[in-house]
Amino acid sequence: MERRPLRAVCLLLAAGFSAAWAGDIAPADNPAEVEQAGLRQLLKIRRIYVDRLTGGETAARMRDILISALAGAKLFILTENEDRADVILRGAAEDLVFTNSYSSSDSLNVRTSAGATKTSTSRGQYGGVTVGENESDHSTERRHEAVAAVRLVNRDGDVIWSTTQESEGAKFRGASADVAEKITGRLKEDYEKARNLPQ
Repeated sequence: MERRPLRAVCLLLAAGFSAAWAGDIAPADNPAEVEQAGLRQLLKIRRIYVDRLTGGETAARMRDILISALAGAKLFILTENEDRADVILRGAAEDLVFTNSYSSSDSLNVRTSAGATKTSTSRGQYGGVTVGENESDHSTERRHEAVAAVRLVNRDGDVIWSTTQESEGAKFRGASADVAEKITGRLKEDYEKARNLPQ
């Protein structure tokens, strides 16, 4: 007689545990909620530390350009003291100058032949035409391309925002400066999106 109530209690506990467990993972099952949770964390940022970007010497220059672009946006305080930062901007960047070479060739050849013979009893004519044309073209093009993949990481080590941007240069700025502006522009857009989320 006591088994039924005990079994019912066990079932209720199991159902409650399942519901609680499902509630814990619900945000991961809903990408929109995960994105909104990350966006809301942008509103808590006061100070950003821009870490060294991987990618060699060009990445060091990109870091300086990115700091300047972020400071110009006036959304956050940029700090050189990592301990005072709310989030750290990490990532990789590369600025490449390279040359593309293109080669092509066309040729056209036409040949015809004819002959002439002469014997004591007959006479014939001989003629031939040969046309040949070869054309080749070689050109080089100097290219400049920059790319950066960056992310904002909070103090718990969670990535709350990320973007990848690339550029071959803009009308009035180089490729690295254009990438930095694109990153800053994307961050400003997402910050505004966060401000407009329902509370």
